[in-house]
Amino acid sequence: MAEMGSKGVTAGKIASNVQKKLTRAQEKVLQKLGKADETKDEQFEQCVQNFNKQLTEGTRLQKDLRTYLASVKAMHEASKKLNECLQEVYEPDWPGRDEANKIAENNDLLWMDYHQKLVDQALLTMDTYLGQFPDIKSRIAKRGRKLVDYDSARHHYESLQTAKKKDEAKIAKPVSLLEKAAPQWCQGKLQAHLVAQTNLLRNQAEEELIKAQKVFEEMNVDLQEELPSLWNSRVGFYVNTFQSIAGLEENFHKEMSKLNQNLNDVLVSLEKQHGSNTFTVKAQPSDNAPAKGNKSPSPPDGSPAATPEIRVNHEPEPAGGATPGATLPKSPSQSSLPAVVVETFPATVNGTVEGSSGAGRLDLPPGFMFKVQAQHDYTATDTDELQLKAGDVVLVIPFQNPEEQDEGWLMGVKESDWNQHKELEKCRGVFPENFTERVP
Repeated sequence: MAEMGSKGVTAGKIASNVQKKLTRAQEKVLQKLGKADETKDEQFEQCVQNFNKQLTEGTRLQKDLRTYLASVKAMHEASKKLNECLQEVYEPDWPGRDEANKIAENNDLLWMDYHQKLVDQALLTMDTYLGQFPDIKSRIAKRGRKLVDYDSARHHYESLQTAKKKDEAKIAKPVSLLEKAAPQWCQGKLQAHLVAQTNLLRNQAEEELIKAQKVFEEMNVDLQEELPSLWNSRVGFYVNTFQSIAGLEENFHKEMSKLNQNLNDVLVSLEKQHGSNTFTVKAQPSDNAPAKGNKSPSPPDGSPAATPEIRVNHEPEPAGGATPGATLPKSPSQSSLPAVVVETFPATVNGTVEGSSGAGRLDLPPGFMFKVQAQHDYTATDTDELQLKAGDVVLVIPFQNPEEQDEGWLMGVKESDWNQHKELEKCRGVFPENFTERVP
């Protein structure tokens, strides 16, 4: 019996909830169709807009803060690995080993302390701040439902009030068959019954209206006070949060700077004591290294075009400080003594060979300077570059604007394209000089 009673209560509650949902749905449809007015509160609607904006901003800040913490954690791990590498390469007999290890330990502790303080003073505060939004959001939604219930009860009561006069006229003048057929003495009882029934419905509607209005107003008053207060609290929260982050980061970098300075002092001391064994790493020069933008194409290692072309002839070195180029008689003993004579090409200015004689030839492009042949394939990476295959012959021409020429790059047109089109605008382009070799 107890179970049946419990099930009955549950079923009754479910039926009541279903009826409420149907009533609300009907009321919303009537309001959207304009057949029922809707209670409006522009001030509250503005508070709701501010609430949604505040929630969106807070959620984004929480997400970015978590990303920042993840980055700090990643930097901690990277710094730890770097220090471990230093400890491994730092040989036991080198001075300052203990100091370097101690610095590495302090570095690790400093990262851990920084991360934990960010969690305590920023992330947890952020989580607490956002923790109040779900409950308020739920109450705003509930207020909206209670407002629909209030409007529905109000409309129902108003409809009964409007029909009151019609009901009274209907009772004063019986029109139903039952009333017409009833004796005169019975018609009074029927009229009294209808009046009592109408009054009962009206009283019930009024009670429901008063109840719905009370529930709605209680929720509305609370939210009207909380939402503006919550909106105004965001300023202080943002100030405290970012001040905490800025302060923690400032202190972290100060302490980290001290550790880095200490490590630098240890390494300087090591360098001084082992200065004679120091190997200086110097950049290797490359006469033909291209410098076009960020590109640095280079041919395969060991190829002839990868190094400047220098021809070496063994000639006897002049004796007694003779000037270069003077002819001296060779003795048998001198004939085997090598001297280096470097054969060079004509000088160029911005890619133009001084004294070039090909500028006026009709079968060559205007400004022609010399020919080169591709020693390796080159894949163009820009629209202004030539696509080269090993063996292609290129007719080198000057740049229209010498300032546009980058070191290690030449302007030219493939000989096959020039013979076919005779149009520079369509065929010319730049190419890396170290992929080619000059030909007669």
